Amino acid sequence: MIVVNTDFITNKKIVEVLDMVKGNVIQAKHIGKDIVAGFRQIVGGEIKEYTEMFSEAREIALKRMIDKAKEMDADAIINVRFMTSMVMNGAAEIMVYGTAVKIKD
Repeated sequence: MIVVNTDFITNKKIVEVLDMVKGNVIQAKHIGKDIVAGFRQIVGGEIKEYTEMFSEAREIALKRMIDKAKEMDADAIINVRFMTSMVMNGAAEIMVYGTAVKIKD
């Protein structure tokens, strides 16, 4: 599956636009890691616990979007965008969306 954030794929022709596809997840960290993150906020620097949380969430959301495109028999997803929103303290939603398309060389 080709996944790009552009509206084209180099050396490919889009022959059919199927539909918008999306994947999302709401992720939270364990309370212990949330406490550690709170201490890091006080002293400054990267809050690794949240970096890990967002990385995991992005991968889950991306896989869900790709799975939906595969169900449509898409060859690629174009115009891919990520969006995030805080749901509650320590939990965030990651959503990824794009356009599922059929392509040819």
